[in-house]
Amino acid sequence: MASFEFGPDGSTVALAVCPRNLIDHIYMFQKIHILDLDARTVRRLTDNPGKLGNFAFSPDGKQLAYAAALTREDHAVSQAFVIDVAGGGARNLTPDGFAGHVQRVGWEKNGRVLYLAAEGVWNTISSVGSTGGDRRLILHSRDAGIVFDGPGCSKDRSRFALIGSSPGIPGDVFYWKKGSGLPRRLTTLNPWIADRELGRQEVVRYAARDGLEIEGILVWPVGHEEGKLYPLIVTVHGGPEAHYSNTWMGGYFNPGQVLAGKGYFAFYPNYRASTGYGVGFAMQGYMDAAGKEFDDVADGIDWLVSRALVDPDRVGLGGGSYGGYAAAWFSSYYTEKVRAVCMFVGISDLVSKRGTTDIPYEELYVHSGKKLDADDAQWEFSLRRSPIYWAHRSRTAVLILGGAADTRVHPSQSLEYYRRLKMNDHPAVRPVQYPGEGHGNRKQPGRIDVLYRHLQWYDWYVRDRSPLEGPMPPLMIHEAYGLDLPGNGAE
Repeated sequence: MASFEFGPDGSTVALAVCPRNLIDHIYMFQKIHILDLDARTVRRLTDNPGKLGNFAFSPDGKQLAYAAALTREDHAVSQAFVIDVAGGGARNLTPDGFAGHVQRVGWEKNGRVLYLAAEGVWNTISSVGSTGGDRRLILHSRDAGIVFDGPGCSKDRSRFALIGSSPGIPGDVFYWKKGSGLPRRLTTLNPWIADRELGRQEVVRYAARDGLEIEGILVWPVGHEEGKLYPLIVTVHGGPEAHYSNTWMGGYFNPGQVLAGKGYFAFYPNYRASTGYGVGFAMQGYMDAAGKEFDDVADGIDWLVSRALVDPDRVGLGGGSYGGYAAAWFSSYYTEKVRAVCMFVGISDLVSKRGTTDIPYEELYVHSGKKLDADDAQWEFSLRRSPIYWAHRSRTAVLILGGAADTRVHPSQSLEYYRRLKMNDHPAVRPVQYPGEGHGNRKQPGRIDVLYRHLQWYDWYVRDRSPLEGPMPPLMIHEAYGLDLPGNGAE
């Protein structure tokens, strides 16, 4: 059992059940069951073909709303469904051709279904009748000036508590009463930001090479001067079932405002296969790893160069997980476009990745689409879409970061890429492994080290254009974040 919800009268429980207690089964095989506490019986309710999100009982307990993927191949929760608790077929309440992704569902007191959805770089709260009908938009983050998380609601669903974020707000509590206008900010958890000059942040759109419009976020350098070319750092999100919202850019591996303060443009593209743009957009990455997805990123770099904003000889790129795959791809296949990359918990070999990840069925059903052994073409495709295949071409400085206890993208992916680069006499590659860390660093020391280390790498090779054949930046960087350790370490 992965999760559960009690019915309104406490006699019924909805259970999300999967065959085995494995992360892969939780990702792909959850179905909702109904437990009758009085009769002590359990019966299966839903037959959702793919990923399952949250679920909630209607106020009268007769219906269940749930968020789920549209098909097994749909790589993320994207739709809002309703089903009668007594049984029967599920009704999809999502608008036809919806250019977004439903993320969570709930209920209004009057029996209408509420859903939170990502729509491009914004999100929305909408309602719809439990039997279908027109969608009513209740709150749009673009109008509210904040991107919000799933709200907490009063019992009558008329008042909402929201955690909101914006380009100038890392996160604060907001209060909103339905029909009363815009959310009201209740807290200022980071008052020091008012004393800082931030980089201008804007939503940008550009045409990919086939004409499709791609959206992203661009943070401008602080004190930008017209006509001057600036270095650029591109950060590619993971998944690819994820997207960037127009919110605070300040994570330990996507520090957009820190980069802006250091004189960089920071670019965050929502490339094909991202969520937030509808299932059709997301499915364009299916069975096409590193294809149109990363071509969109390359086209975004070219677009910024064509606008005479960035120096084409001072471009860096980084990302984690699938974004780390992009970093490896750009340091090999697209090496002419970037001077340095930071590959964090990234993929380098699609063949060995399938055999070492803890989500092999998720990888098969929503990404690769065929088993590796299906035919010779699968082996050939997986090899040619692997950065190790193109490693001999690399003329890009490569920093490889990862958790030593990563079960999602095994540390061997980092080792393989490092070894291929070194065996091809690459002059500027450095691996760093974090003991006890998994797929993304959770501990403060590891996060601090990643932050300072990848900024150092960009400054050295992108901003300052240090030669690849020259010395690499210092390996020991403890002084940068206030530690006093002896020695200076060797490669």
